[in-house]
Amino acid sequence: MKKAFLTLLFSCLSVTHVAASEAVSGNLGMTSSTLGLITLAIFAIGYSLVIAEEFIHLRKSKPVILAAGLIWILVAILAKSKEGGSQLVEQALNHNLLEYSALLLFLLTAMIYVNAMTERNVFEALRAWLVKKGYSYKKLFWITGFLAFFISPIADNLTTALLMGAVVLAVGSDKPSFVSIAFINIVVAANAGGAFSPFGDITTLMVWQSGQIDFFGFFVLFIPSLINFLVPATIMSFVIDNETPAAKDESIHLKKGAIPICLLFVCTIMTAVAFEQFLHLPPFMGMMTGLSYLFFYAYYIKTSENHSSQVTTQFNIFNKVAKAEWDTLLFFFGVIFCVGGLGTIGYLADVSNLLYGDFGATNANIVAGVLSAIVDNIPVMFAILTMNPEMDTFQWLLVTMTAGVGGSLLSVGSAAGVALMGQSKGMYSFFSHLKWSWAIALGYAASIYSHFLING
Repeated sequence: MKKAFLTLLFSCLSVTHVAASEAVSGNLGMTSSTLGLITLAIFAIGYSLVIAEEFIHLRKSKPVILAAGLIWILVAILAKSKEGGSQLVEQALNHNLLEYSALLLFLLTAMIYVNAMTERNVFEALRAWLVKKGYSYKKLFWITGFLAFFISPIADNLTTALLMGAVVLAVGSDKPSFVSIAFINIVVAANAGGAFSPFGDITTLMVWQSGQIDFFGFFVLFIPSLINFLVPATIMSFVIDNETPAAKDESIHLKKGAIPICLLFVCTIMTAVAFEQFLHLPPFMGMMTGLSYLFFYAYYIKTSENHSSQVTTQFNIFNKVAKAEWDTLLFFFGVIFCVGGLGTIGYLADVSNLLYGDFGATNANIVAGVLSAIVDNIPVMFAILTMNPEMDTFQWLLVTMTAGVGGSLLSVGSAAGVALMGQSKGMYSFFSHLKWSWAIALGYAASIYSHFLING
């Protein structure tokens, strides 16, 4: 097992070309078998339930975890009929576990920090400040859009979208047409902002941790990402009135330690970057080290609050761990192991041969972005990373951007869109978003064109 793990670790760090017929480092080659076709059906059914989450109210982690278990049962049965199959399955499981554990620990740290900042009223204070400023609808449209674009690279597109969505609802709840179009703008901006930062989206994080692009390499996507946001935002802004809603006087005070926690989060990000750039250690090690900063500072807050008679509820850092988005984290487990199981059977090798062999890298990466609006960008990106097609940095940047911003084409194409549909109380829906998909598609095409002009 140790030998298999070392072989796996070497293959994860290597970026050498894999022939089209062996696009995945090893597979059973049983794509035409009955059990293999059943695994495809299982994945399709499971992911259909994920897409329908808004309507059936079944948490997305549940169907994909079950699908992953069923797929690997069939993979294990197929492996028994192939010489060396058991060793290949063991290697594939180790690879998938390594990928998931790195992603889990990284995201868990980020979520704990976000929850701590939320509890200290950081985001509520920002929302209240914007609400009482008395901006016009058109100004608020642009302000929330730009804030979403610049906050999502540091936080994430889901948290950013919910924060900006709360601002829009606070001032425009009596104007559904404004809420709808402002929510569309926030989704596009949050997804675009996350595309040029290793921290902004799960797909960029996966590409960074795979070693295909280094930390600073993502920032060349800033201009294409900005164009992706500005093109549809400019078009949509023409239908927004200059009317000014009544300002609401609301005051939210930051709790003790709010600003230091924000600074510690920045220090944690810097630690993760330093671990990867200078020590060549995986970023999650830096993030976990940064988590210890928060743990020690939380201890200081708790002990100081013990001596204050005015505090009714103590700051407990492990409550922030419990409030992490576990449905999302477990969803990633299901996706990674579902896709990994299909790759072990041999389906990803066939897809790689079709897309990157016949269509070419550019066309394949543009199609990947469109697919991410339907299937979700996480399984799309994990499949591409598992296939590991031969591409230069320019093409890896292209697929990183398209997978990140392609989800904006439909409201169900990203976590930000799904979350805002639930928050909007019916004012923002799949069809209201679809009405402006043509404008978003223009931004998608313009961002790709600008990437070729600037980085090509």
